[in-house]
Amino acid sequence: MHKLLPVLVLLLAVPDFHAQDTGQAGADQARVLALENAWNQAVQQKDEAALKLLLGPDLVYVDYDGTIMDKTVYLASVRSQTLHAARIVSEAMKVNIYGGVAVVNGVYRENGLKNGKPYSLRERFTDTWVLQHQTWVCVASQSTLLVR
Repeated sequence: MHKLLPVLVLLLAVPDFHAQDTGQAGADQARVLALENAWNQAVQQKDEAALKLLLGPDLVYVDYDGTIMDKTVYLASVRSQTLHAARIVSEAMKVNIYGGVAVVNGVYRENGLKNGKPYSLRERFTDTWVLQHQTWVCVASQSTLLVR
């Protein structure tokens, strides 16, 4: 389960020479996209250690049904034995960098078993990442259910 942890440590590390040029912005965009994908994998594998690295301590997570969760409640929802995500994929992601803040918009697809029954979700999401102590962490996430 902790296969992602070494990869996350490398992805989360940001050089001290954080320049504001186009090359650095492109590198930050690529890093944040990689972290988004690592988040999907961590949820799928129920890798709480990886999620703790990805999510800021003051995370505000607004689920598609309007439920608001802090980091502790969100991690508990991922640990839940009633939910088993078989596949989580983000697509059409776009990252905008504003200094030490990255805003990601995209579409999220998830399927698996919930309470022993198959489920499938498609959501549009916005995630806000901030650079804290040379590390990108997600501090806010909101999703809206898309009707097929």
